[in-house]
Amino acid sequence: MDSFVWHPYTQMKDWPKFDIISKGKGMWLYDSRGNAMMDGVASMWCNVWGHSKKELTDSMIKQTRKLQHSSLFNLTNDKAEDLAERLVKLAPGMYRAFYSDDGSTAMEISAKMALQYWSNMGEKKKTKFVSLENGYHGDTSGTMSLGYVPSFFSKFKPILFPVLRTPSPNRYRIPKGYSFEGYQEFCLEKIEQIFSKNNTIAAFVMESGAQIAGGVIIYPKGFQKKISKMCKKHDVLFILDEIATGFGRLGSMIEYQRQESVPDIVSFGKMLSGGYLPLAATLANKKIYDSFLGEYKDMKHFFHGHTFTGNPLACATSITNLSLYKKYNLISKIKKRAIQIQSRIEEISNLDLVGDVRHKGMLMGIELVSDKKTKTPVSLSKRLPQKIFIEAKKHGIYQRTLGNIVMVIPPLAISEKELDFLLDGTIKTIKNISSQV
Repeated sequence: MDSFVWHPYTQMKDWPKFDIISKGKGMWLYDSRGNAMMDGVASMWCNVWGHSKKELTDSMIKQTRKLQHSSLFNLTNDKAEDLAERLVKLAPGMYRAFYSDDGSTAMEISAKMALQYWSNMGEKKKTKFVSLENGYHGDTSGTMSLGYVPSFFSKFKPILFPVLRTPSPNRYRIPKGYSFEGYQEFCLEKIEQIFSKNNTIAAFVMESGAQIAGGVIIYPKGFQKKISKMCKKHDVLFILDEIATGFGRLGSMIEYQRQESVPDIVSFGKMLSGGYLPLAATLANKKIYDSFLGEYKDMKHFFHGHTFTGNPLACATSITNLSLYKKYNLISKIKKRAIQIQSRIEEISNLDLVGDVRHKGMLMGIELVSDKKTKTPVSLSKRLPQKIFIEAKKHGIYQRTLGNIVMVIPPLAISEKELDFLLDGTIKTIKNISSQV
């Protein structure tokens, strides 16, 4: 069968044919021939309960029969209202929720919200952003600017706006002459220097708890907290991205709460709906929200909106999803599964190609190198992503890499037995491709 689909982040020349997924059940995906693959990347890091979770599908069906979509322009709907209340009560320090359709858009909203906040406050100079190197916030123009990953976005530089960037504390790749503790201080000093010398900074933007797409870089304890304190000291807005790191992925429901770093603005997505429907939300504190209030002639209201903002079908599904966290005590179970992953790290680290293993909660990045001593990444010419995908299929798992990093990001509710199956398959996959790269 001919395909007319152009796939994301995929060299189409290398992939003349794709597996057609026709069904999902639990942790498993089934293709059109009935072959099963474990969903080893949680369908791009968003699946919580596995596929076809009855409570979620029932919620979707029930809401579909009642109200499929209604605009949030000058109207509201009960599900958007209910979910916003839940989110604000769940996220410490937040006051209002602004809906969008995906994580990239939610982070675009964060940036626009910050800029308009300063404009509404009469601070016309505060227009610049600071972010961490290797951060990733999405693929739209604004988010490519905020989270510039050179290998992804260098071709689009002409349409991006300038952002000041500071180094992130990657334990595996510390510059010569630094201890890890010393390099952390260096990273923080760079931020302090920018803030001290520049009164035009609108906001500092970072992923909360860890950088994922930029290399699975887990922040050391206290790093994020210190940045939040610097932002308050210098009157810079603190914007966090919990699109991929919130709702249990790193082991806590609200990651910034664990990091003791309450932001001015935070965005959630991916697991918000359990991974079943497109929905994201940008939350702001009362200080931010109040700055947008005024007479219509003042033009202080937020100039942003989407057709499907606050879609009741997605909101209803998300309400059910969040209720299941408590019903099934998911965060507690995640902590047990995280210990299970931790117990396999030494075994994985000893594999020939493995240079480093980075892990937190239900996130693991396995960096593959051609030389452990020099830490040289596996060459792009080796077509590593394709080889990993093909080999992993032989072991019954759907696996993807980010460059030379194998990502293990399972659905959060995966069982002990299923997680062992995924880890065993990942180890076999890396072993078996060693001779090919």
